[in-house]
Amino acid sequence: MKTKVLSFLLLLLIAASCSSNKQAQLDKLKQQQQTISDQIKTIQKSLTASGDSSNVDKNATLVAVSPLQTSTFSHYIEVFGKLDGDQNIGVGARIPFGTVEEVYAKVGDKVSKDQVLVKLENEAIKKQLNDMETGLKFTTDIYNKQKALWEQKVGSEVQFIQAKTNKESMEARYASVKEQLDMYLIKSPINGTIEELNVKIGQTLAQGAPVIRVVNFTSVKVVADLAESYATHVNVGDKVLIYFPDLKTEAPASINFSSRYINPVNRTFAVEAHLMKEIPSLKANMVVVLKINDYKSEKTLAIPVDLLQNDQHGSFVFLAQKNSANFVARKVPVQIGQSYAGITEIVKGLKPGDSLITIGYQDLEDGEAIRF
Repeated sequence: MKTKVLSFLLLLLIAASCSSNKQAQLDKLKQQQQTISDQIKTIQKSLTASGDSSNVDKNATLVAVSPLQTSTFSHYIEVFGKLDGDQNIGVGARIPFGTVEEVYAKVGDKVSKDQVLVKLENEAIKKQLNDMETGLKFTTDIYNKQKALWEQKVGSEVQFIQAKTNKESMEARYASVKEQLDMYLIKSPINGTIEELNVKIGQTLAQGAPVIRVVNFTSVKVVADLAESYATHVNVGDKVLIYFPDLKTEAPASINFSSRYINPVNRTFAVEAHLMKEIPSLKANMVVVLKINDYKSEKTLAIPVDLLQNDQHGSFVFLAQKNSANFVARKVPVQIGQSYAGITEIVKGLKPGDSLITIGYQDLEDGEAIRF
């Protein structure tokens, strides 16, 4: 009987102990629930303050916004031009007519100034020069003899002067014929590379017609014609960008020449720009786009052109603005400045930090509820 009583008391103690553990667990869970509830309230308040879409009316229009920041805005004048070497010279015959006897170069050769490229037939002039060499030698010998006699006070002064005159006259004639012989040679006027050579042995050349083109690409330039309206916007020293469509590359340059002459036919003026860095694969007459920086504004507001809308009053954009606990779209008129490459400068109407609506703005109404 005593044993039964002890067993019953033991069971009561165990039951009491289990009941105490469950109560402690329940109290702990209730405390965790309160902590989580407080955290939820804190996050909800934060979402409301930041305009998070999860705490906004789901019937509001969904948009995307971007805060405005200042940046540098540049505008460029774009015009097509062509690439050229600083020295690009066509060379031809210097005599009225001549037949090609020898060709000493080919396309792609690097040549130096005064290097002979082509020789024209010159047998007649060479024969004349050879005959004159004989005559010059004879008159020189006569002069030397007369000079020696005159120094010894032998012979007359007239004979000495006559011999001297004959010698000098023959030297002048010989030099003139030698110059004529040199004109039968076509030489490179500069150091460079032969880019064109339209000449063959036996071909007859006429004076003044370029048959060889020598280009020096040590210094490369771009040549373009600009409309007269840009005359006051472009000056020597202006920085420009040169875009090569075929090479898909861009390089900096500067204006080194701006013509003061307006072509009366097409009302344009010529400009030249020298490249500031070397680019491989450049070729003479390659088409380029000359981008001249005619306007630049530091710390300005600029937005994509697509975000601008227009009504009878002018241009406007939509901003996201806080209205009580929610956000609404506000129609804001703006004054625009220059535009380039899809970007427009905003002169008036916006300020740094404004929340510009960039997606979903097309069908908005002023004051319409939005979420993002």
